[in-house]
Amino acid sequence: MKRVVITGAGTINPLGHSVPATIEAMREGRCGIAELDIRDIDRLSIKIGGQVKDYAADTHFNRQQQALYDRFTQFTLLAAREAIGQAGLQFAGQLAAEAGVVFGTSGGGLNTQDENYRAVYEEGKNRVHPFIVPKLMNNAAASHVSMEWNLKGPSFTVATACASSNHAMGLAFQIVRSGASRVMITGGSESMLCFGGIKAWEGLRVMSKDACRPFSATRNGMVQGEGAGVFVFEEMEHAKARGADILAEVVGFSMTSDAADVVMPSKQGAARAIAGALKDAGLAPEAVGYINAHGTGTAANDKTECAAVADVFGPHADRLMISSTKSMHGHLIGGTGAVELLACIMALRDGIIPPTIGYEEPDPECALDVVPNVAREAKVDVVLSNAFAFGGLNAVLALRRV
Repeated sequence: MKRVVITGAGTINPLGHSVPATIEAMREGRCGIAELDIRDIDRLSIKIGGQVKDYAADTHFNRQQQALYDRFTQFTLLAAREAIGQAGLQFAGQLAAEAGVVFGTSGGGLNTQDENYRAVYEEGKNRVHPFIVPKLMNNAAASHVSMEWNLKGPSFTVATACASSNHAMGLAFQIVRSGASRVMITGGSESMLCFGGIKAWEGLRVMSKDACRPFSATRNGMVQGEGAGVFVFEEMEHAKARGADILAEVVGFSMTSDAADVVMPSKQGAARAIAGALKDAGLAPEAVGYINAHGTGTAANDKTECAAVADVFGPHADRLMISSTKSMHGHLIGGTGAVELLACIMALRDGIIPPTIGYEEPDPECALDVVPNVAREAKVDVVLSNAFAFGGLNAVLALRRV
């Protein structure tokens, strides 16, 4: 099997419009959650979110492109430009024929759906733009990335709710590891911060009205965010041969299903996914220094995840660092794992462990080192990224320092 490395990273999210800006915000423990600027906010009880601020589509895309690109697709294309630009790849010939795209999203073109349902049902219009279907489809972002960079290999979208990005990146890892492609563009994107998106989530009664405080006894729910994270996964020999800067090595992946409940997480399902990623990577639990937690800030998720970590790691769990960057950027749903992978790369490359901000009081059922409020300097060689989704769908990635 081939070894797989990351040679490019790109993002736009509530913490920044680029990877350097995002890493700086994570180092500083800065919060990107604030009052939402969306239509009809007065009709919502939830008025906060991790919104991408100071963003103008006109500065990046012309009118024709905007007619085709939902906000989640725009975010994906911008992140892909940064990632592929950093990797320094040109796709032509055989490389173009085998290189592809795997992205994760949950809501896809939800902004487009929201706008056009409003036009038809509220405003009484009888016609919509002819490109609405290709604009709102979940595979739109993957398709446009493949077209812009001439990627003719396997290209598709994964939709597994909050685990979508991790599933997508795990599948991209497997494709490159198998030798089917030397390069895959992967990650995830989401933009559900519109009236319909927030109103639907309000019905679940899992949303916080003031802040995201994972693992803290005072937590009161999750906060939604938006944005994209995109990476270049590349066969190590190919990357070294062309002198690429290697950010990290992807060494393991596992996915499991709870097969239990559509919203309540299972400790057993999460534990099997974590253990499976270690087994796939050929690593002992003691090799892991940091876990980027799913850490949504809901009692059910936080307690279940901590219990799963304790089960898998045993006494080593007390020596692990585990933090949730959702406290800073919010829960990007299908795109969240991709932005969180940046925190994992920062931990490996820079020796900076991102904090869980907003932490106020210890929770006896989350008695792990959650790196409260302030980033920490620490050298780690192996990190995990957890994602546990509604529907009981779990996906865990393992990365190693190079």
